[in-house]
This record gives sequence, C-alpha cells and structure tokens, in this order.
Amino acid sequence: MKLLRAIAAAAGIAGLSMIALAASADELKLQLPPNDYPTVDRADYVFGCMATNGQTRESLEKCSCSVDAIAALLPYTDYVDASTIMSLVQKGGDATSLFNSPQMQKKVHTLKLAQVEAEMRCF
Repeated sequence: MKLLRAIAAAAGIAGLSMIALAASADELKLQLPPNDYPTVDRADYVFGCMATNGQTRESLEKCSCSVDAIAALLPYTDYVDASTIMSLVQKGGDATSLFNSPQMQKKVHTLKLAQVEAEMRCF
C-alpha cells in the first residue's frame, strides 16, 4: 500500500512537472520569432553579410541579428521574390525590363526597408 502511494505521488509530481514544462514551452514559443526562413537561406545571408562587413565574431553576431530581424519583418516568400528580382536585375540584359514594373519594384523596396530596419537594430 505504501508502495502504491509512493508511485501515485511520484506520478503526480511527474505530471505536474510535465504541465510546468509544457507551460514553459508555450511561453517560449510566444517569445521567439517564427522560424520560417530555411537555415540554408539564413546562412547564405550571413555569409554574404560577413563578406561585406568582415570575417569577425562581431560581424557574425551582427549579421545573424540582421537576418533574424528581416525574418521578423518580412514573410519568407516576399524575401525570396525580392531577392530574385534584385539578382536578375543586377545581371542586366533585355529580359530585366520585365522586373522594373511598379509591382516588382514594390517588392524590392519592401525588402530594402526591412534591411534598413535590420541594420538599425543590429549594427
């Protein structure tokens, strides 16, 4: 009988611990920004940023902060669209005129605004 009470008490404590852990996990989810940018894209951004700002620990931290800030401000699909437009326009050629429409330029402008905000927050 004592053994059953001890097991029941242990189970009750374990149950309360699990509830506390679940509550902590829910609170943590509320504090973290959504991670909808794939790691490879975040890493690519950081590598490019560090190439521009120096290969130091400090630039790693600032560039990581920057991509996190952009991710918090801009949905991933908008980031991909704007990055693609910027990349294609940079290459030049006759086909780039398609990407100079107001709608396309608005996407690029939105990304640039997010980059400026990220730079203000992180650098």
